[in-house]
Amino acid sequence: MNTFTKHPHDLENKTRAFLARQNHRMLIGGQWVDALENKRIEVENPAEETVIGSIPLAHPDDVNKAVSCAKSAFNGDDWGRMRPSARQNMLLKLADLIERDARIIAELEAIDNGKSAAIAEAVDISLGLEFFRYMAGWATKIEGSTLDVSMPFAPADSDFTAYTRREPVGVVAAIIPWNFPFLMACWKLAPALAAGCTVVLKPAEQTSLSALYLCELIGEANFPDGVVNIITGEGQSTGSALITHPDINKISFTGSTEVGQIIGRAAMDNMARVTLELGGKSPMIVLADCDPEKAAQGAAAAIFFNHGQTCSAGSRLYVHRSISDKVLDRLAELAEAIPLGPGLDPAAQMGPLVSRVQLDRVCRYIETGRQEGARLVTGGERADRKGYYVKPTIFATEDDSMVIAKDEIFGPVLVVIPFDDIEDVVDRANDSRYGLAASIWSNNLSQVQRLIPKLKAGTVWVNGHNMLDANIPFGGYKLSGVGRDMGKQSLDSYLETKSVVIAL
Repeated sequence: MNTFTKHPHDLENKTRAFLARQNHRMLIGGQWVDALENKRIEVENPAEETVIGSIPLAHPDDVNKAVSCAKSAFNGDDWGRMRPSARQNMLLKLADLIERDARIIAELEAIDNGKSAAIAEAVDISLGLEFFRYMAGWATKIEGSTLDVSMPFAPADSDFTAYTRREPVGVVAAIIPWNFPFLMACWKLAPALAAGCTVVLKPAEQTSLSALYLCELIGEANFPDGVVNIITGEGQSTGSALITHPDINKISFTGSTEVGQIIGRAAMDNMARVTLELGGKSPMIVLADCDPEKAAQGAAAAIFFNHGQTCSAGSRLYVHRSISDKVLDRLAELAEAIPLGPGLDPAAQMGPLVSRVQLDRVCRYIETGRQEGARLVTGGERADRKGYYVKPTIFATEDDSMVIAKDEIFGPVLVVIPFDDIEDVVDRANDSRYGLAASIWSNNLSQVQRLIPKLKAGTVWVNGHNMLDANIPFGGYKLSGVGRDMGKQSLDSYLETKSVVIAL
């Protein structure tokens, strides 16, 4: 893909038509509806700081209706008794429609989220449609096991047959963040639908447009009414009503650790199954044999991709002291050369942060770094232009106990820390409440293989960062979450195991 070379203002006709609606609606039970109380949330373009429309603020009664429709669809013949091959074909059809409208979705992401449309088309939309195709194949491969059983208390002349069935867990509440709106919707919907579940999806209130457009494609793919419902609103009202609803059987959430902890506790009240993909402060470890140019290029991509608004961003860079100055100098050159601009500008490589709230948060952390005594190498301020832009920022320090080296900033802010001893740097890398991802940069694969088991992270990349594939599970250790997205493991989390024993 990555064919996005259009003029910044030359939008696709479908994009223009979608945005022209301005007052967007939710999808509940196959019908596009407003919120019952007619309350709305403004939609903002973060590159222009302008309001471009609005979405409904769903009331708890809207949530009740959406969950009821999902439950009815789950128990209904149109979906509940649908053959696996039919589910597979629907998912494949949806993937084809996503591919057809990839540029439209990318434009919506650029306008609503601020990210580069070219990068969104090449990365977010590509990964999303391929994940639907990957999960479509699993729809026809869900299987149980036959079991040999002894039944030691049964009479000697008795006989038994035992087996297990894998069955869909039921109604899923899927709550997604604002940093990768379309891709996260795909990560939640594809395995749930492949397993035979129904879904109530709540996108982040800052970035709901691509999820609403995806629901139009779901209707075009002829999914039965109520199988996928989308409600829009704020986390404290709409989201809270959804996660505490007694008819929700599974919650899948991607977002901050603090909110994930709240959701995890709420899930236990109803014994809803739960997967949580949460925050990170991912370390990159550059060993002495690594080429400084390769290390600098990799580190820049790891932290500045998606403006640093990535849960697995390489935000802590540990570099062997023998090459740390060379890596740091080159990193500063790369950061200062990154062109900033709106997502619809093909020349822009880094867009605005998603909102003023996020801009203020990142700027506070930058000021904290200054106050802590970290050396500001480059950046460190808001860009002098309209929009929520922050210059790519690099701090250098010997002290990785600083707040900027511990907290997830979720912005284009990198902390570079030199090290001398390999065993010591592993301990320092693991000294975090997070454990989402890490990367090692070296051609000494013997040393790398010894380090991999020692890193407490759900994913360890070698000579790369943020390398994702539909077949690779993604999730974290410690406070970075519970369970996995992507890969076959993500499908397993939407299935229950039923044991069956037959006395012959």
